[in-house]
Amino acid sequence: MIAKPLDILTGINRASEPSSGSVILVGDLYGAMPDTHTTFLGREPVDQTWKVAFDRLITLSTTKRPHGPGFQPYVDELTREVGTLVDEIQPSAIHAQYLGFALSLAFARTAGSIPIIAIAHGPDVMVAQRSALQREAMNEVAAASAAIVAPTAALADRIDRLTGHRYTDRLNVIPWGIRLSDVRVRDRQTAGAGPLSLVHAGRLDDNKSTITAVEALALTDQPHHLTVIGEGPLRQQLERRAIELGLRGRVRFDPFLPRAELWRRLSDYDAFVFTTKGLEAFGLVLIEAQAHGLPVAYSALPGAKEILGSTGIPYTPGDPRTLAVALDDMGRDFHGREALAKSAIDNARRHDIATTGRRLYELTLHVTQGDCRPGAGSYVCGPMWPGVGGDSVGGYDGERTGRRAAQS
Repeated sequence: MIAKPLDILTGINRASEPSSGSVILVGDLYGAMPDTHTTFLGREPVDQTWKVAFDRLITLSTTKRPHGPGFQPYVDELTREVGTLVDEIQPSAIHAQYLGFALSLAFARTAGSIPIIAIAHGPDVMVAQRSALQREAMNEVAAASAAIVAPTAALADRIDRLTGHRYTDRLNVIPWGIRLSDVRVRDRQTAGAGPLSLVHAGRLDDNKSTITAVEALALTDQPHHLTVIGEGPLRQQLERRAIELGLRGRVRFDPFLPRAELWRRLSDYDAFVFTTKGLEAFGLVLIEAQAHGLPVAYSALPGAKEILGSTGIPYTPGDPRTLAVALDDMGRDFHGREALAKSAIDNARRHDIATTGRRLYELTLHVTQGDCRPGAGSYVCGPMWPGVGGDSVGGYDGERTGRRAAQS
């Protein structure tokens, strides 16, 4: 007898197009998840090429409103719309993307006996750290969820603290991945020791801290060159700062690129620079760079260290001086850079989206079988927080260790 596919209802309350890391991830994830039928709730406009990742895509009609006086009435209206859809679809499980945002609240208030798996993406946790109202929303969704998924133990720990350690047994770490089957590593002509051709890609905002890379270039002993790919509110400020530092000929700014084009260009560079200084959920761009054979200099955030371990060169987050030293060391040590390129590819191979999809499917299967719902006692629904430490690559060995997080 052939088992019936799991019917999953999910969604992201924004334009249904690959415009951010989270939306791109979700498109990859449900396209790679086995034995499922997925309905996605999104908004216009809809990118038709991205839409094919789902069996059905429904656009929400409730007018979206930000936090403020009209936010709660908006959530109430969205909840009514989502409730009608939940009644119509009757999914096996709901995957609530973003822990505590409006659509997740609507799912939490309308699911009834349908189990929810809440999936944290990072921005939801960042907002909850700053806002009491958002923490309240996060806790409401966590309470309604049978399981909570985070891509790193560092983010899981942050969620655990923000929810007062009340839902520790529902927290599961499932690392994210990319479509490794689409990666094509080109042979690169390596110039040997000397100045590097560096690349940085991401949103140009305060937390991504691209300014760290720009200012580091003014402090290096070698005349490295940096290409910055992306858009954001700090674009003009960064361009002005590069000119002030006399880097007009060494820093280039290119606009946001679709992923396929970014991937085609990555192999043109000698190394990748990752500069986020605050919370980072996972940093998929790190894996994208490594998959294309690029050594990585990265800010030593807990999540990034967990993902990369010794396969990259860490520096102090937000500190251009330590980044400058790391870049010069990398430029001088040709053989070390070649070794980093090899270990980068090996590490990236551990982060295939097919593995992410399989693990989330297995957790969903546990949930739908009734093993782990709110009130089901102390049963741990899936893989708890894997050990992190030492020089292990990311500290993730692919096994479900079941280790409970420290309650501190």
